[in-house]
Amino acid sequence: MNVADLLASSRHCVVFTGAGISAESGIPTFRGPGGLWERHKPEELATPEAFARDPALVWRWYKWRQEVIYNARPNPGHYAIAELEAMGMVRGVITQNVDGLHQRAGSRLVVELHGSIWRARCVKCGSVYILDKPVEEVPPLCRKCGGLLRPDVVWFGEPLPQEAWRAAVELASASDVLLVVGTSGVVYPAAYIPRIAKEAGARVVEINVEPSAITPIADVFIQGRAGEVLPRLVEEVKRRLRTRQALTP
Repeated sequence: MNVADLLASSRHCVVFTGAGISAESGIPTFRGPGGLWERHKPEELATPEAFARDPALVWRWYKWRQEVIYNARPNPGHYAIAELEAMGMVRGVITQNVDGLHQRAGSRLVVELHGSIWRARCVKCGSVYILDKPVEEVPPLCRKCGGLLRPDVVWFGEPLPQEAWRAAVELASASDVLLVVGTSGVVYPAAYIPRIAKEAGARVVEINVEPSAITPIADVFIQGRAGEVLPRLVEEVKRRLRTRQALTP
């Protein structure tokens, strides 16, 4: 099965990404070697209970993460996905990442299942703030009511945002090709997305540095780095489209 042919013929391709694609931009993953969890236990930093116990500690960690992401850049994998969207191939990106690199690369329709590290939400009045740089005050306070702000991300034990989940399911259910890029496939309910697409009749193409929990249901598995595989795939798609145009009377 040729993936370039699949994409060139696709009417509703959707991309589903995980931490692996951002790791190529220098952002540590949670579960891989050298990942964030090797230095911190998740229950100390990424739960509502941890925030209630020590919001300053949690925010110091998130400020560090913001600084890492702020200084990172989208990699060729991010740009290739945005290019496929600009070409009309990709209808949307569903991501488990909170870093905003897809948007910085030019992707327009991005569903963030786990929230965004570039938003903060007041735990008292619910006001949401868009951040364009790492926070300065730790912990930051709401300008409207003085309440504590928390990162507007999904912590362990919290449900996914209903609107984001609904949008992701709609995209996956309507897809004819689902590109799965750089995810372990073990974080639920996000990991249901490839299965939803598969059950709806989509071809599932996985691009990953190693097999994952998604690999058994993938129609095609391409082993490699997203930043290397995806740009080559874009060029193959362009060649096929040029050939079709040349053959069209």
